[in-house]
Amino acid sequence: MCGIAGVVEYAAASPQINEKILKSMSDEIVRRGPDSEGAYVSKSGRCGLAFRRLAIVDLSEAGNQPMTTRDGRYSIVFNGEIYNHAEIRKELERKGYKYRSRTDTETILYGYVEWGERILDKMIGMWAFAIWDDKKRELFCARDRIGIKPFYFYAKDGRFVFASEIKAILRHPKVSSSINYEELPNYLNWGTTSDSNSLFKNIRKLSAAKRLRLTSDGEIEIKRYWEPIRRNGDLYSKASPQELGEEILRLLKISIKDRMMSDVPFGVFLSGGVDSSLNVALMSELMSRPVDTFSVGFKDLEKYNELEYARKVAKLFKTNHREITIDDKDAFDILEDLAFVEDEPNADPVCMPLYYLSKLTRESGTIVVQVGEGSDELFLGYGWALRDYLFYKKYWKPFSRLPVPVKKTVYELAKPIFRSAAQYAPQEYLRRAVEGDEFYWSGAPIIPTTQMELLLAEKYFALSRATREKARSYHKEILSLNPGVDYLQRMAYIELRQRLAELLLMRVDKIGMAHSIEARVPFLDHRLVELAFSIPPEIKAPDKKSTKIVLKKAVESVLPKEIIYRKKQGFWAPVNEWLKDKWHNYALDKTLNSVFVKEGVFDAKYVEFLFDAHKKGKAKQGLQLFSLLTLSLWAEQYFKN
Repeated sequence: MCGIAGVVEYAAASPQINEKILKSMSDEIVRRGPDSEGAYVSKSGRCGLAFRRLAIVDLSEAGNQPMTTRDGRYSIVFNGEIYNHAEIRKELERKGYKYRSRTDTETILYGYVEWGERILDKMIGMWAFAIWDDKKRELFCARDRIGIKPFYFYAKDGRFVFASEIKAILRHPKVSSSINYEELPNYLNWGTTSDSNSLFKNIRKLSAAKRLRLTSDGEIEIKRYWEPIRRNGDLYSKASPQELGEEILRLLKISIKDRMMSDVPFGVFLSGGVDSSLNVALMSELMSRPVDTFSVGFKDLEKYNELEYARKVAKLFKTNHREITIDDKDAFDILEDLAFVEDEPNADPVCMPLYYLSKLTRESGTIVVQVGEGSDELFLGYGWALRDYLFYKKYWKPFSRLPVPVKKTVYELAKPIFRSAAQYAPQEYLRRAVEGDEFYWSGAPIIPTTQMELLLAEKYFALSRATREKARSYHKEILSLNPGVDYLQRMAYIELRQRLAELLLMRVDKIGMAHSIEARVPFLDHRLVELAFSIPPEIKAPDKKSTKIVLKKAVESVLPKEIIYRKKQGFWAPVNEWLKDKWHNYALDKTLNSVFVKEGVFDAKYVEFLFDAHKKGKAKQGLQLFSLLTLSLWAEQYFKN
């Protein structure tokens, strides 16, 4: 796991690439790779690459980057891990390639020389990399299938600048940016930006499962190279529930074993839920020493804690267990640092306990951890997702068929009732039906369109259509791949493309790397993802109350039933309580004095109303207020002038 950056001058009026600029960019992300640094400037002078290394496999200097082929033609910077690189290496060595290290980086480089972009189909793991071809003067870049690793880029004025984090791009002397207001409604709705753009104007993301080719004349070609669903043949597996469970467990064991590849200490983030507990259980089968486990809880608000269950799992599997507890003061102390660390605002309150959990892990000497992200998205683990699926089948489809005047009448009658009760989410779903939008947009909306009508100034409210169009585009994508997909598959696909990749995985990457630790995600091995997408809806959602039932039944031989079938609590932070009392004045002041209120993007009176209603207990809106606070702190951090 590392930090990468680079510059290509394909048609700049005043081309400027030197090691000073490259070092400035890589210094900005030193926490991603404190072990060594490197820089490369091509013979043609068109390309410069920079690198920060967190040494995990082959700790010798032979593993340093950038790496260049012996003939000097191809050079690479790579962030991630390729778990099957040893198998690919054997194939390349049979073809005559001579290695100088034991790294997966060298395998990607030679694999690209041998097979071109088809190397992506061979790799198992997580990655963001760039390869420069100095002969063709082309740059080839790719982000892994699920989007576990980030890749940002800026292309303007004949210059292409990329990096693992936006802050590194901003260090380039020719790059300037401002707030990208077109992405603001996406952030307000999802708590993060979309899969292809950022909140920084002119700074884009390479989406998950996409590769990018920058040609010598500056043309940018972006193509998607992998999909989780079957395009041809049977859409669903014909295996029985028992057979599916056996295959899930088999693939999960392989995935966890693969992700134990490391020359440095590794462990597990343990919440005590089924996903993290499975990581511990299956890892312990493969180890001769105790698994190192790490948990976080809250000092005062016990209802948010899962420490009791984490301790049970740690005791059952005899792990080397460490935990930390935090309170509102601890969380408050890191709010402004998080605004910088995250690059873009991330409205997930889990970022705060995750910060301290990562800190504890690094201080213990552990460099690599396995985490449970992705399981809920693949196996229908969220109660709200099951609720939405059932609501769609029972109510949405019939209501959508009603004549438009009838739907509008219902909406106009219900609208004031919902608003007076601050029930914006139900109002939003009704609005979607009336206005012909898609029902499911990914996750539960934080500040839905119906609430944006009150928060945003009228001239900015028109931007909210961008979120509606983005959600519609995700549905179109999966239907174009296979028109026969069921709605549950559509929901899972959208989760994979949006909330999982851009909110959940980015919080793990950015906060983990801020403490120089690498997080690995065994549930998101692409083979397991493909299997999960092939499970028929009647098996994945057999009744009105069972979440994650396929996975739970699959692991009954591995975990105690009291862990598997306990009520899902979820990893969270008590922002409702903190923003009602101890943080209230600070958060209100930061939001009212933000650029968004000062420049009239947000309605100041409505912001005050939201904070006041939450403080008085008239509406529980801690998540909405936290998203506004996080956004305000981000703007203050990156746009101080």
